[in-house]
Amino acid sequence: MSVLLAQVIVLAGPSGSGKSRLAERLGLPVLRLDDFYKDGDDPSLPRITEGPNAGIVDWDHPDSWLPDDALATMRELCERGRADVPVYEIARNGRTGWRPVDLGGAPLFVAEGIFAPDVVEPARTADLLAAAYCIRRSTARTFWLRLTRDLRERRKPPLVLVRRGLALARAQRGVVADAVAKGCEPVSPTEALERVAGMRPDRV
Repeated sequence: MSVLLAQVIVLAGPSGSGKSRLAERLGLPVLRLDDFYKDGDDPSLPRITEGPNAGIVDWDHPDSWLPDDALATMRELCERGRADVPVYEIARNGRTGWRPVDLGGAPLFVAEGIFAPDVVEPARTADLLAAAYCIRRSTARTFWLRLTRDLRERRKPPLVLVRRGLALARAQRGVVADAVAKGCEPVSPTEALERVAGMRPDRV
């Protein structure tokens, strides 16, 4: 086994729960797992089969992203301290380039995204995992934060965003339960900040 230069802190949680903002507040290098979505013209993308959104791509289904690519990048960061990662633009339904992620000698980095629970057990088995948290907020606050973000970034047409947001709100409790079942500890953003601060050698 290669000597590891770093380990990963996984941040999971419902869409709009504040994972990305929390990752920035932690002050650690960040790997955005949502950049590992499949391109919008990939024929293997799952689609919604019922309801008002029937026929559109189901971006909340785990088959819409590439977990093996994400895990390989996490391993490269842990072993080499740097990796080239894709840049994914939701509004353009695909990758638009690549960007370097360099840990700069940091012994910890954050991996966050809505499918983050799926990398927890593989990362733990490979001894890459430092911790895994599921960020939870109230359903109403999560809905509002997600909708304002998606409208601001013009991710999809407004009506699609509202319908998707209502569906995600109904599914939120199940999302948290699934993350916990896959090895994440449910915490508030404040609790996550406190736990990570206790893990960082520069904060001791």
